[in-house]
Amino acid sequence: MAELVAAELRKQIIRGELPEGEALSSETELMNRFGVSRPTLREAYRVLESERLIVIRRGANGGARVQPPRREVAARYAGFILEYQGASVRDVYEARAALEVPSVGRLARGRSEADLILLTEALDRYDSEYDPQGSIRLHGEFHQLVVRLAGNETLTLLSEMVHHIIETANVTLRPNVGPSAERARRSTSRTHRKLVELLRDRDAGAAEELWHRHLGEAEGYVLGDDAAASVLDLLA
Repeated sequence: MAELVAAELRKQIIRGELPEGEALSSETELMNRFGVSRPTLREAYRVLESERLIVIRRGANGGARVQPPRREVAARYAGFILEYQGASVRDVYEARAALEVPSVGRLARGRSEADLILLTEALDRYDSEYDPQGSIRLHGEFHQLVVRLAGNETLTLLSEMVHHIIETANVTLRPNVGPSAERARRSTSRTHRKLVELLRDRDAGAAEELWHRHLGEAEGYVLGDDAAASVLDLLA
């Protein structure tokens, strides 16, 4: 019965019938609605809380409040699975290429002027950022923006699920200061701007070729002698 109650409340949350931050009905009302005992209802709460769909607050203004599905939760769980399966970091980079390269082609064929403006603004933020950690973050955000603007929600979610691992590798496996890091930064900026030019020209083939080469170079630069590193080694 707890699973059935959780399933019904989950459905309402997913459909947006229960908006973010809204308190669920009182326990008494829900017990009467579903015809269940208090322990059964609270077990349903535990199921939803474990799924990060509700948060339980204590105190006078406490109770169960809605927390809609968040992409970062899926990404974190995906990381756990990859760690458990012993996946290599190279495996994650290959998955990123499989997701991003087709997205680049899709974006080139269907981009709008507004998309180009967003991408150019992202490039300008990257070029004006001199903090190494900030540069890595903005670099990742540009890649994520490219996939998101391509317009496929499933690919966007999958891309975000590997993004955290990629960003951690970028920070952990290679020094982000010094001449080599600065050369990589300048090369990245040139490549990103070239991509926007190809998107502007709607040259899907050239854009995909450029991005495939860019991701391969990034993988080689970051992994280097750590090609066999596992996700567990990286995130542990």
